[in-house]
Amino acid sequence: MEIDGNLNIKPKEITKKILEQLPERSRDVLIKRYGLGKNTTRMTLEAIGGEYKITRERVRQIENFGLSLIKKSKIYAGSQPVFNQLKKVLDNCGGIVHEQDFLESLFKKDKSNQNHLHFLMVISDAFTKIREDEEFHHRWTTNPELAEKVHTSLKNLCQSFTSSDLISETELISRFIKELKEVTDDPKLENFATRWLAISKSLSKNPLGEWGLSSSPNVRMRGIRDYAYLVLRQVKEPLHFGDVAKKISKTFGKKAHSATCHNELIKDNRFVLVGRGLYALTEWGYSKGTVVEVIKKILAEGGSLSREDIIARVLKERKVKENTVLVNLQNGDYFKKDKDGNYVLA
Repeated sequence: MEIDGNLNIKPKEITKKILEQLPERSRDVLIKRYGLGKNTTRMTLEAIGGEYKITRERVRQIENFGLSLIKKSKIYAGSQPVFNQLKKVLDNCGGIVHEQDFLESLFKKDKSNQNHLHFLMVISDAFTKIREDEEFHHRWTTNPELAEKVHTSLKNLCQSFTSSDLISETELISRFIKELKEVTDDPKLENFATRWLAISKSLSKNPLGEWGLSSSPNVRMRGIRDYAYLVLRQVKEPLHFGDVAKKISKTFGKKAHSATCHNELIKDNRFVLVGRGLYALTEWGYSKGTVVEVIKKILAEGGSLSREDIIARVLKERKVKENTVLVNLQNGDYFKKDKDGNYVLA
């Protein structure tokens, strides 16, 4: 996602000057800890301790000592214009950002510069890092109070979803903005909302660009049934299981065999067999059962009905020929005619 504002700094040059003033071991620990050297992988306290043959707690002490020395230095004080510029960029992104998204938006695939920029944010008092938890990713803010309100709005938004809900990104942002109305009236709110959504672990979009709960099978597909559901939802009409399999392969690049597809759909309550090999979604109003069972349900709900009414109602639920309905109506074990010539349950 593009950011608002330009960042005209060279993070590597700045961090090099800042680190040069430190004792060798403090400098080396910070370089390893934040991936500031040739190796851009950030090392753990345990890994660094293993190299130095010291405890992880001792490594933490050395790291904190190095950071405290930096904040007392003249070079740090002279770097405030850099921190102010970086703060302005983050503020233009809404004041709270997904850590990796923000770093990548500034330096794309340049992991080294991303790490150096991250280090500048770590040492500056202008930024607060909020570590990831079960609901949110690592994020940075220049306004902790605002961040807390955004968190609450995201939680409220997630609570409005059921496991089966899927909505467009436009509708999602519209819902989120309603939650944010009391948080800020900034004219850039729509842009902020789009960026803030990335903070949440609870909401994700599927390969078709539809949003729902990250735990939903409609977002995180686990098998043929879930892919088939998305296919039928996309075409909005019943499909033969063979065509469902083909569309799964074409749309998602996932191999799907016709027989496997048929065996999976027939066992899932989200799908209804409405004709010879034709499957529809239960949420479309179709009910399970044979044609006889459908007729029984229709008469139980509608009472005495004419042949024409029964045929019309059955054809809304099953892709069968009219004659198939008529043949099933002749089953005297279930149906009979009343004095008006209409059909009722036997």
